[in-house]
Amino acid sequence: MIRLALLRHGHTGWNRAGRIQGRTDIPLDDDARAGLAALALPAPWDRADLVSSPLSRAAETARLVADRAPKTATALMEMDWGKWEGLHGVDLKADPASGFRDIEDWGWGYTPPGGESPDSLRERLIPWANSLTRDTVAVCHIGVMRVLLAHATGWDFAGPAPFQIKRNRLYLLDISPKGWTAHPDPIRLEPRL
Repeated sequence: MIRLALLRHGHTGWNRAGRIQGRTDIPLDDDARAGLAALALPAPWDRADLVSSPLSRAAETARLVADRAPKTATALMEMDWGKWEGLHGVDLKADPASGFRDIEDWGWGYTPPGGESPDSLRERLIPWANSLTRDTVAVCHIGVMRVLLAHATGWDFAGPAPFQIKRNRLYLLDISPKGWTAHPDPIRLEPRL
């Protein structure tokens, strides 16, 4: 069995403004950098393999909390939001013609115009996760985390999610040939000594 710990990247200016980032490479903001520099991975995760999305907000988060450079994996790139990247979700939601939906109404096939569905994201993430040979911390994005947690819990992007993703917490998955299991309680990053 391999344990995979998922960590969401720190805030960016687009996060704080409610803009959809997707694959647009927006860096961490200064407040996020300062906050992450004061945190560290708890044991035993500080000695696990460290992998991140190649997007700078994830790779920098990994460096700040682990004091080492991560390997990067393109499989961990955020969901492609296509024509909606850079736009405000509240504006899209207010426009009935946009086709924008809340996550509880997606299903696995929901696809933004010119973007990527959760199912497409799952097709690139599951083989990557199943190829891990050691316990691993993956610093990534909320879309990636939703898909991996959905796969582990059986949630199908219909109705409320059985998990809530917050920052500065590790979300643990057990991965084995018999199946995947999500731990119910995330682990907080620790204050740096």
